[in-house]
Amino acid sequence: MIKRAISAGFLIFLVWGAIDYLLHGLLLKPTYEASAHLWRAQSEMNLSLIYLVVVILIVCFVSIYSLLIANKSLSTGIMYGALSGLATGVGVGFGTYIHMPVPLALAWGWCLGGWLKGAVAGAIVGAIVKPSRGTSNLIRRCS
Repeated sequence: MIKRAISAGFLIFLVWGAIDYLLHGLLLKPTYEASAHLWRAQSEMNLSLIYLVVVILIVCFVSIYSLLIANKSLSTGIMYGALSGLATGVGVGFGTYIHMPVPLALAWGWCLGGWLKGAVAGAIVGAIVKPSRGTSNLIRRCS
């Protein structure tokens, strides 16, 4: 199961990168430009820290599914991802909107983007991460 979890994490990293490019680099770009006074210049952004945060999020996401969810399936993965993504999206999008003068369009974009990224990541773990042979009996005995 570890190899499958690593594969799922790597695929999530790639897919999230594509979603982030479409969301932030294209769809929300005019909104970012209109509120440029709120953001660091591109040259001041710490790319290493960005990637570290993304990797930690993915490791936690995949680990929770792999270790704590007994009924592993595509539908369970999507449900887990959609709920996790909704919580993250609302927290990031509207949580930031509460404390910073970001445009409402950004709050909605971050919220919906978080939900979408969670649902897609859930579909990936649900499709790839399956219990190892013998694990299902262990889970049943511990329940």
